[in-house]
Amino acid sequence: MGDSSEDEEEDDTEIFEDDLEYLRSLDPKDVKDQDHYRVLGLTKIRDASTDDQIKRAHRQKVLRHHPDKRKAAGEDIKEDDDYFTCITKAFEILGNPVKRRAFDSVDPLYDDEVPDVLKKDKDKDFIKVFAPVFKMNSRWSNKTPVPQLGDDNATREEVEIFYQFWYEFDSWREYSYLDEEDKDKASDKWERREIDKINKAQRLEKKKEESKRMRKLVDNAYNSDPRIAKFRKAEFDEKAAKKKAKADAIKFRKEEEERVKREEEEKIRLQKEEQAKLDKLRAEEDKKEREAQKKLLRNERKKLRTIAKDHEMFAEDEDEKVHNLKATEMICEIYNIEQIRDLNARLNDNSTAKQIFLQELEKLNAQMVKERKGTEITKGASSADKAAAKGKEWSTDELQLLIKAVNLFPAGTTQRWDVVAEFINQHTKTPEVKRYSKETLGKAKELQSGNFAMNTLKDEVNKMAYENSQKGQKGVVEAEHVASIRTETPAEAMGFSTEPWSPEEQKLLEQALKTYPSTTSERWDRIAEAIPGRGKKDCMKRYKELAELIRAKKAATAAAKKKETS
Repeated sequence: MGDSSEDEEEDDTEIFEDDLEYLRSLDPKDVKDQDHYRVLGLTKIRDASTDDQIKRAHRQKVLRHHPDKRKAAGEDIKEDDDYFTCITKAFEILGNPVKRRAFDSVDPLYDDEVPDVLKKDKDKDFIKVFAPVFKMNSRWSNKTPVPQLGDDNATREEVEIFYQFWYEFDSWREYSYLDEEDKDKASDKWERREIDKINKAQRLEKKKEESKRMRKLVDNAYNSDPRIAKFRKAEFDEKAAKKKAKADAIKFRKEEEERVKREEEEKIRLQKEEQAKLDKLRAEEDKKEREAQKKLLRNERKKLRTIAKDHEMFAEDEDEKVHNLKATEMICEIYNIEQIRDLNARLNDNSTAKQIFLQELEKLNAQMVKERKGTEITKGASSADKAAAKGKEWSTDELQLLIKAVNLFPAGTTQRWDVVAEFINQHTKTPEVKRYSKETLGKAKELQSGNFAMNTLKDEVNKMAYENSQKGQKGVVEAEHVASIRTETPAEAMGFSTEPWSPEEQKLLEQALKTYPSTTSERWDRIAEAIPGRGKKDCMKRYKELAELIRAKKAATAAAKKKETS
């Protein structure tokens, strides 16, 4: 066994070079720029390395260069700036198939140069110039086997197949390794999305450049290929054969396209059928699961009722029995299956069953009291404050904020009216007057039960605000919900349109913001061009309004939750 291990290490020494000078020159902070194959000593075989060779090369480097071993040898090691980090990073990249492919796509030793078109009067061998280049580029092909250039004796069909394949070259080469921004370091999901957009745009640009390079390679080879000239001469001599070959080529391409299309259509049809079967099966399984859960819930409820009955409802007299019977039914209705199962397990102890039941009942009552308090007027407000606020007339500004908040926080929002009241208190122009959930709910119902529809009511409130501003008041009509009607003071002098934004314009604006990200040159000019009737300033103003609404909504929700927890 010892001899085998020594032989293996000797073999590894022959295969894997150990460039200590290069390793010491590496900067652990710039591992992205290092040659990972050279770090592991795989420079000679590079992308031809097997997974086993990569593991063995890494093991060899660890045995030779681990900081602990070098410290023991008396070497001075910098903990935060040691080249062993580069060895670890190289194995992390090359040991992962996805990351290795990304690195291979931008291999620093790969030559992307394309030979120029060979002139006829130059003494250069076409095969010797272009064959190695095509062989080297064949590594990127998704399709195998990859036809090679061949030699001067290649048949016309072989040459045609070669160029057809390379003109339709399907490359797996990608450029994620060169991403300038790491989305995992983003502070939130919005920043991650923006970084991802930037990275994808940069990758797409590099992919286009790679496609142009491959096209140039094939074009240059085609224009330099003496076999093509020979075939052209044969076509010139045999005009009829040329026409037939051309017709056959056109037919071949059409049939190939039709075949691919039919296969794709058949594939889509089969996928739809398979998906329909899966959906049906999933629906049946979901139904069975729901039925099973219902059955389990009924069984647990039955167990609870049986336990309560066996313990005489945990009571001494009839009145208490009736009370505990109602409490048991309430638990059955309110608790989920896990809660009831847990309660049943605890009640199995006959000696403490009554005490456990009464404790659970006390806990349930406390929870219900807490929930009832959550629906009442905001905590901390004195009776005098509530009475003063209730008797205070609602201003135009507050009505506008109420309408806006009702749209921002639709039905289903947790503690909706607490959130609405908090939103009004945060944005009102009269902060000394506090509004609370009950009076806010009452005012909303009063507005909805009036003679005007909600949109008409919005117009009336905005009209009041406009008239007040004409009398010298310092109010402005704030923006309402994304697609709601707005009435603003004249703004033509500032370059803004006074026409309200329609739902169609809003959709166009949202689509344009996605189409032209922040990195786009003259972004707002392009966005304005995508929305008929809207200028650059209109689009920028509307974007700011929407951003302010989102921030306001988040702030109000957070404030309401904070009050709830306090």
